[in-house]
Amino acid sequence: MTPAAFWDGIAQKYSTQPIGNMDAYEATLDRVRHWLRPDMSVMELGCGTGTTALKLADGVARYLGTDLSKEMVRIANDKASAVDHVSFAVDAAGTAGAGQQYDAVLAFNLLHLVDDPAAVMAHVRGLLPEGGLFISKTPCLGGKPWFRPLIWALQKIGKAPGPVHSLRPAQIESALIAAGFEVVETGGYPKKLPNWLVVARAV
Repeated sequence: MTPAAFWDGIAQKYSTQPIGNMDAYEATLDRVRHWLRPDMSVMELGCGTGTTALKLADGVARYLGTDLSKEMVRIANDKASAVDHVSFAVDAAGTAGAGQQYDAVLAFNLLHLVDDPAAVMAHVRGLLPEGGLFISKTPCLGGKPWFRPLIWALQKIGKAPGPVHSLRPAQIESALIAAGFEVVETGGYPKKLPNWLVVARAV
């Protein structure tokens, strides 16, 4: 099963699931809002059904959410039908926004799921002017090796997507620096996994 087919298949259920850790989610939103400005053009990679996009969009001028799942995007567009400056489109993280420029690119719970995280970071750098922002939050499973057999078992029965990378915060930050960013803020929301938030500025 392709990743797009997996996410298409769970899109409707995904759209109705409650946020697992609301305190961590709201803390993440607060930190992201701190970096956004009303004049910004923003693109989100892996936007899912648009919940986070619609919470952040009131703080920017234009917001485009992209996802490789056409069903996720269909649901997101339904949610945003009355919001003029928000739109959603089907595209993969490594190609979304090609030929365009944005003030900020966002990616939440995504980098551990793409084929080549470093290639996605390099693609994002090409979408940003100097000083543009890439804000990501990634579940870092590298320090939790017991997750690997569980994920493998779920993948075998079609209950988890592939691939799922076991990243560590330091790996993410090193890859961002190699792609042409400077890291300006980090934090775990929540810390125990950690779900690692990184704000990186294009240099």
